[in-house]
Amino acid sequence: MPRALLESHIEGYTCRRGKVRDVYDLGDRLVIVASDRISAFDWVLPTPIPDKGRILTQMTLFWLGLLQVPNHLVSADVRAFPKAFADRADVLEGRSMLVRKADVVPIECVVRGYLAGSGWKEYRMSGTVCGLKIAPGLRESDALPEPIFTPATKAESGHDENIPFEKMVEVTGRAVADELRRKSIDIYRRGTEHAKSHGIILADTKFEWGRVPGGDLILIDEVLTPDSSRFWPLDSHRPGVNPPSFDKQFVRDWLETTKWDKNSPPPPLPADVVEKTREKYAEALVRLTGTGIS
Repeated sequence: MPRALLESHIEGYTCRRGKVRDVYDLGDRLVIVASDRISAFDWVLPTPIPDKGRILTQMTLFWLGLLQVPNHLVSADVRAFPKAFADRADVLEGRSMLVRKADVVPIECVVRGYLAGSGWKEYRMSGTVCGLKIAPGLRESDALPEPIFTPATKAESGHDENIPFEKMVEVTGRAVADELRRKSIDIYRRGTEHAKSHGIILADTKFEWGRVPGGDLILIDEVLTPDSSRFWPLDSHRPGVNPPSFDKQFVRDWLETTKWDKNSPPPPLPADVVEKTREKYAEALVRLTGTGIS
C-alpha cells in the first residue's frame, strides 16, 4: 500500500485510524480502508505486509457473498464512492468498502470450535474455557464437543477481555445476547463446513455486529479473515500439538525470539518474515475462495 495513503486524509472527511483500518465518516455511511499494517501484542508494527489489506477485503467480500447474512456492505467498487475517494482509486481499489453506518454492539462475538490459545491455557488449569465447563481429557487443538460462544469486551487499545455470557446480557439485554449467540454460532458452523471442504480448519473466530435504524442487527467489519480467525491446514492438524496457522502467528513467533520487551516500540520485521507472512495470508485466500489477490 503506498506510503502516501497511510500519511494522508481524504479532504473533507473525518478519518479514524485503527490498528489496521482507516474509517472515513460520510454521515449515514462509512468508507473502510484496510491498510497493510499488522499488529501484534497490542502494537502496530513498523513494517507493513504487502497486499494484506487487499487479502482481508477480498476474503470478507467472499464470505459475505457466500453466507448471505444481513450486513453493512453497500459497494466495494470505488467508482461508486464519493468523488474524493474515486479520485484515489489507484490506492483504494481492492482494499475499500462503502458500508452502512450502524450502532456497534460493544461486544466481540467469539466462537470457538477447538482448544487453542488462551482457551487451551485455561482448560489445562481449570477444565473450563472462558468459564464454561468442558468435557475432561481433551488435548491441545482437539475439537470441542460443540462450538461455544465466548463473548469479550471490545477494547480500543490493549487486549479484549473475555466475559461471561450473563455479563453480555447486562450490556445488550437478553434478547440481543441470545440472538447474537445464535447467529454467530450459525455463521461459524457454515464457515467451518466450507473451510474444511477446502482443506482448512476454522478453529475459532470473532464477529462484530451493529444495529441499524429500525432495530435490525447486521454483520459489520471483517468476516472470517486471518486477522479475525485462527485457520489451520487440515492435513497437518494433529491433536496434542499446536498446528501451523494461516495468520500472524508467524510474526508473533519471530517477535518472541527477539529481545523486544513488548513495552517499547517493536522492531522492524526482516524481509523473510514479511514475505512468509504475506504467503500465509495469500495461501488462505486461494484455498478458501479459489482465487488469488485481485
